[in-house]
Amino acid sequence: MAAGLIGVLLLAGCSSSAPQASDTTASTATRPTAAGLSEVTVQVPEDFGAAPFDEPRKALVPNGWTMSVWARVPKPRLAVWAPDGALLVSIPSVGQVIRVQPSGLGPQMQLLVGGMDQPHGLAFAGSTLYIAESDQVDAFDYVDGKAVRPRTIATGLPDARSPDLGGAYSHALKSVAVGPDGAVYFSIGSTGNVSAEDRTATPQRATVMRVPPSGGPFEPFATGVRNGTGLAVAPDGSLWTAVNNRDNVEVPDEGPSYGQVVPGYVNDHPPESVAKLTPGRELGWPYCNPDGGPANLDLIRDVQTNADGSRLDCAALPPIEQSMGAHSAPLGMSFVDGALPAPYARGALVGVHGSWNRQPPRAPEVSFFPWQNGTLGDQQTLVGGFQADDGSRWGRPVAAVVGPDGAVYVTDDAADAIYRVAPPGR
Repeated sequence: MAAGLIGVLLLAGCSSSAPQASDTTASTATRPTAAGLSEVTVQVPEDFGAAPFDEPRKALVPNGWTMSVWARVPKPRLAVWAPDGALLVSIPSVGQVIRVQPSGLGPQMQLLVGGMDQPHGLAFAGSTLYIAESDQVDAFDYVDGKAVRPRTIATGLPDARSPDLGGAYSHALKSVAVGPDGAVYFSIGSTGNVSAEDRTATPQRATVMRVPPSGGPFEPFATGVRNGTGLAVAPDGSLWTAVNNRDNVEVPDEGPSYGQVVPGYVNDHPPESVAKLTPGRELGWPYCNPDGGPANLDLIRDVQTNADGSRLDCAALPPIEQSMGAHSAPLGMSFVDGALPAPYARGALVGVHGSWNRQPPRAPEVSFFPWQNGTLGDQQTLVGGFQADDGSRWGRPVAAVVGPDGAVYVTDDAADAIYRVAPPGR
């Protein structure tokens, strides 16, 4: 066992303690929901009571659902369910992917892979596990709860150690998904807020790349994707991304504030993109920004980088399918196809980390986008209540994935927790 995992196991050890009783006092949701939300007390096993659960915490969940702390894991990020029913969780801060096996005595944890460079994205194709590190994408055979026969299918990816970046890289964490044809898709985030040189770098940054499952040369599948941390395949096999768009955008409207950074404008611009990716799709960054919404957003010129439209014709780009509020910071993305009760049976789950530079702050939550006629409907709140009226927070969801038991498992890298959010009877 790697020494670095010892702290993980101490914090996230299994528990058989009875959870605290739930409080189902009704509360008004801050975002439209398909079935309405109720405020509940998060159920916390006795030995999971370290901060922030050293005091009762309230959350908003669909009516009749429950929420409990399933495990304590330092800084968990993305997650995927393995074919054997274990939850695999990436912990880039310590270079590990851990395996969490449900049991009657609580989740049992073990190190799956260690010594990696900021592992983040996780995806399965049959029994093949793909892990996106900051500098490469790896494939493993997943056999008897172990990751064996490692091989690298994409290498030379940029991170803070890349010589041409000099240690400056804001979005080194990468995500990965596998298409129905077996091709592997992975994100390469931008180096900064507005770094146009990413578009001519080798390899090109601010992209989603495609590589054959056996490895080899990779090429851009979509460009102008500032930081497509959310990356997932929809029920119809299409690839979708949830994007962290730019900060401190200048006012594009003619008038006294034109070209200035005005907090009131920045608060709500540009929206975060939720887009369907097709071969050669261009999402515009840093020359074009989505505007309007929530659905079918036009792209408009970025005053700072493309004031005269010479760098990119924004009007010629197809509209962005869906969005969420500016600075929401979407992270993990997954699709559910029949595993949850209506009205959440089919759609996308997105972990919303919440803003760092908005007043009032954009609240963290788990969002649901219903799957409708081959596209995504408007954003709804599935799990909320992590932020108080004064902007303080006790948690920040990263990813949400549906387990084999029909419950939603949510990673939270601020509360060092994995939650189990369960529909009635599950």
